[in-house]
Amino acid sequence: MVKATKAEKKIAYDAKLCQLVDEYTQILVVAADNVGSTQLQNIRKGLRGDSVVLMGKNTMMKRSVRIHSENTGNTSIMSLLPLLQGNVGLIFTKGDLKEVSEEVAKYKVGAPARVGLVAPIDVVVQPGNTGLDPSQTSFFQVLNIPTKINKGTVEIITPVELIKQGDKVGSSEAALLAKLGIRPFSYGLVVQSVYDNGSVFSPEVLDLTEDQLVEKFASGIYMVTSLALAVSYPTLAAAPHMFINAYKNALAIAVATEYTFPQAEKVKEFLKDPSKFAVAAVAVSADAGGGAQAGAGKAEEKKLVEESDEEDYEGGFGLFDEE
Repeated sequence: MVKATKAEKKIAYDAKLCQLVDEYTQILVVAADNVGSTQLQNIRKGLRGDSVVLMGKNTMMKRSVRIHSENTGNTSIMSLLPLLQGNVGLIFTKGDLKEVSEEVAKYKVGAPARVGLVAPIDVVVQPGNTGLDPSQTSFFQVLNIPTKINKGTVEIITPVELIKQGDKVGSSEAALLAKLGIRPFSYGLVVQSVYDNGSVFSPEVLDLTEDQLVEKFASGIYMVTSLALAVSYPTLAAAPHMFINAYKNALAIAVATEYTFPQAEKVKEFLKDPSKFAVAAVAVSADAGGGAQAGAGKAEEKKLVEESDEEDYEGGFGLFDEE
């Protein structure tokens, strides 16, 4: 079998990426640091059906994106170029972006702390028996970890923050964690950005619930309304408040002067004859009382119906019950 040349490989890669861009409108840009080939193969199997994982050199991916944009006139795909930095790959999908993201996150595997590796998280060694013999105390002494000898083994007394996030793993830390059998780090594909029909956004957006979206939308409307009212600029959100405020101003003028209009006449009548306030209050309380009585009447009627149904069920044999 003839081995393909570099030029042929580039042409095949361009064709594949362009085909995927034409077929899929949603793309996850994922970081692939410290992800092995076997782990990547498992991810491909897990996403098989509605998603395709494509890896490659950044220069090749950028070249293919530019070629596709020039050939098809699809300029929106060019927004991917700034995202192709570092060790990244592309996941083309037709499924739900949140579900695909969660599926990718499942394929994380534990990894030992290797010398020179930048710690992605804090590493804390918990107190307890290490199972190491007393001759191994030198490792703990170098790292200033308080220990004691308990039943012939080394025991850590207090929790110790061995490595801080962002620090490089030293040889002593790596050797100690290896002796303790601790694999503190886990690696997998990490979603960095989301591309959806020309729009690029952070993966945190996928975690937003409907309630959070409604809350943010309501907050935005509140701010727009407040700003529009403050500068007296009419907007759809501020219009009801503006009409109400205008009505209040017109009503205040009508009450203070002889000017009137139909909506103000009833208010003027109440102000001229304050006793009408008492009559209105009595009417409101009567309506409330009538509603309560109606509710009580319905409850009593329901009780009578239930008792009647019970007598029908007994078939009249209750007449012969002994007292």
